[in-house]
Amino acid sequence: MARRVHISVRMGFEERTIQIRLSDLRPLKHIPEEIRKSAKYKQISASIAEIGLVEPPVVARSREETGKFLVLDGHLRVEVLREQGVAEVCCLISTDDEAFTYNKRVNRIAIIQEHKMILKAIENGVSEERIARSLNVDVGSIRRRRKLLDGICAEAAELLKEKHIALNTFSELKKLGPIRQIEAAELMTAMNNFSNSYVRSLVAATPRSQLALDFKARQPKGLSDEQLAMMERESASLAREFKVAEQTYGIDHLDLVLANGYISKLLRNGRVVGHLAKHYQELLFEFQRITDAEAAAA
Repeated sequence: MARRVHISVRMGFEERTIQIRLSDLRPLKHIPEEIRKSAKYKQISASIAEIGLVEPPVVARSREETGKFLVLDGHLRVEVLREQGVAEVCCLISTDDEAFTYNKRVNRIAIIQEHKMILKAIENGVSEERIARSLNVDVGSIRRRRKLLDGICAEAAELLKEKHIALNTFSELKKLGPIRQIEAAELMTAMNNFSNSYVRSLVAATPRSQLALDFKARQPKGLSDEQLAMMERESASLAREFKVAEQTYGIDHLDLVLANGYISKLLRNGRVVGHLAKHYQELLFEFQRITDAEAAAA
């Protein structure tokens, strides 16, 4: 029986958080005045004032100053705490002092995830007014986010759950029937286009039979009935082409990878390149374009 190999994994953080005086924290970047005036900064300030610090800053022990710490993540939170007169903050201690690792992995929360967080907070007894104060927004905005998925079918919501989409875009999606919502979500994902204008164009190109029952379509300004009919046909054709491409994408991609690998191997052979350059220059040029494009995309 083969012996199991034990691999030691280095801890990324110390086991416990600790209270650190703000005077012992050394920021790695300056907070300019325009950032202090931004909506994000005001939102963080309002949140800390209303419910306290939710996520502790990430710091690392300074190698130059004993007892001092470098702020890796959470500069705005630390600055807000300074302004509010807080003396100490609970921090997560990293064993690595590389700030880039944290900054490049910060992801903005998607709007559907925000919607679910608001619902959970309300279920736990938090009022809409307090949530609004915590996020530094008006109560109407919280109510719109709470009702975000009303009228959106579960399949479309699942497709869009991690996408960054404007609030108004969901208002446009609600004008579509469930099947058309799923098609629209698939097209948005395939095109990597989640803008409100793109969804409005999908709504305009949707046949009346695929619109939501409670939505009364209006004639778009500047478009005739013939143009609308053409948009509907093109939209239906695009949806069909998308389905076909989706079914063969895996095989096509594998074929492309294999073909590109074979061409790259050919171009590493000096005799082959010399023969192509002498007799098939156009073919050699196309082969080089293919390999260059693949290298650029890698």
